Amino acid sequence: MKFGFVAKHRGVWPVTWLCETLGISRSGFHAWLTRTPSTRTLSDKVLGNEVRLSFLQSDRTYGARRVWHDVLAEGHSCGLHRIERLMRQQALRARPRRRSLPKDNGERSTNAIAPNVLARQFEADAPNRKWVADFTYIWTAEGWLYVAAVIDLFSRRVVGWSMSSSMTAQLVADALVTAIWRRGKPDALLHHSDRGSQYTSEPFQRLMADHGVACSMSRSGNCWDNAAMESFFSSLKIERVARKVYRTRDQAKADVFDYIERFYNPRRRHSTLGYLSPVEFEKKMLLA
Repeated sequence: MKFGFVAKHRGVWPVTWLCETLGISRSGFHAWLTRTPSTRTLSDKVLGNEVRLSFLQSDRTYGARRVWHDVLAEGHSCGLHRIERLMRQQALRARPRRRSLPKDNGERSTNAIAPNVLARQFEADAPNRKWVADFTYIWTAEGWLYVAAVIDLFSRRVVGWSMSSSMTAQLVADALVTAIWRRGKPDALLHHSDRGSQYTSEPFQRLMADHGVACSMSRSGNCWDNAAMESFFSSLKIERVARKVYRTRDQAKADVFDYIERFYNPRRRHSTLGYLSPVEFEKKMLLA
């Protein structure tokens, strides 16, 4: 470690001074500097490059465990602690999570409020059995952009989404229509959301009834009843939106699309899926 410190700082301070301060010999330092790298050192260099590539491809959002699974997927054999060490050496640190929950101040139709049928059972044994939905908002220089999404709990895949400058029932209806269009007409499907005015509205309730979709809603003021959906929006904001300044809504729309369709669904690893991406998980389970 002392030799490494001297090598790192020899452009700042004289080698003689550094060696004297640290109590090491100059000849020992030069012998260390010119020695043939060990097999372990060479291996660390290769793994370090893979670690950095995984971290950068995740847009600097992956922690050690997800990077580790990326490295394993590339055919390398190593332990989690080694990945943690290599990340520390390169100062690769994912951003900490922060939670910010949207609020809906619209009028709710109490007649359309459904019980919490989902009851925090965030697992599904097949696709198109349990969908969760919600919407959030993103600031742009033109004003707020509202993003609605629908997630299939079987694979955590975003199966439907929509974006609009208005927080209306049409916003969430478009997300549901997109999901039905992409996944096909549902059979025995449970749709879970909060009690927002958009979801209790007559047009949205009629849309679900027309497609035979059963309705479930979170209890009042209990965001954990829809934790899987909150987790997705938290990831979206931390991993992509938080570091961006959007000049227009169209710019924000393009970035959200890129996050969902080019990163989150096909590539982002989920701990609940055995560190597979939603697309990889569906392929594996449906082909098994």
